[in-house]
Parts: sequence; structure tokens; C-alpha cells
Amino acid sequence: MEQMNIDTNVWLKNPRESNYPAAADYLDLLLPRNKVQKIVAALKKERTVKKKAKDILRASGLPLLPADNIHVQENIQKVKSGKKLSPVLLVRSPKLIVADGYHRVCSIYYLSEDLEIPCRITDIR
Repeated sequence: MEQMNIDTNVWLKNPRESNYPAAADYLDLLLPRNKVQKIVAALKKERTVKKKAKDILRASGLPLLPADNIHVQENIQKVKSGKKLSPVLLVRSPKLIVADGYHRVCSIYYLSEDLEIPCRITDIR
């Protein structure tokens, strides 16, 4: 896909409050509830760091969603229209878990795999 000149200031400073329950819902499929609660609490306290889209995908082992995926397209349109995206929530495990923000990571990858994505990262507790 053709890379575009995009304003790289497309991110909110902090995750939206609604991102944390979304992360908990996903993590609840993978881990015991008591661990999920500790992880989400830790994510709220972590400082935001930046990681490249390509590195997040590589570390997670997740496939890049197709460019025509409706949610990927919606996020690309948000970026093009100047709307801000939430930082992604990540958990270190044997493989990186994208607890919230998989579609955002894929969307940014299509804009440029080298764009940095703000992340909150914690370990399994």
C-alpha cells in the first residue's frame, strides 16, 4: 500500500477510560480474572512509551489485518480527518498481548510501518 504524508500527531495523550474495560474483556479470555484486574490496574499506572507499529506486530505474532477491514479503514479515516486515536494497551507474556488497540496498530502500519505508537506496557502479574 502506498505510504502517505500523514500528521504523526494523531494520538491522545492517554488512553480513553473505555479502553481499560475493553482490554479486561479480552484478557479475561486468556487469564484468570484476579490477574486481569491486577494487569488493568498496572496499565493505568504505567507511563506511556512509543513503539513502532512493525515491532508491536512482530512481538505479538499477530497477522496484519487486511487493509479493507472495516475497523482498519475507520481508523485510517480518523487519522486523515485529524481525529486522535487512543494509545494501545500491551501486556508482556511469552508473546506480546495486544489487550486493546489491535485495529489501531494495523491502521497505523498501513500509513507507515515505522510510525511510532504510544503504548502502555505491563507484565503479567
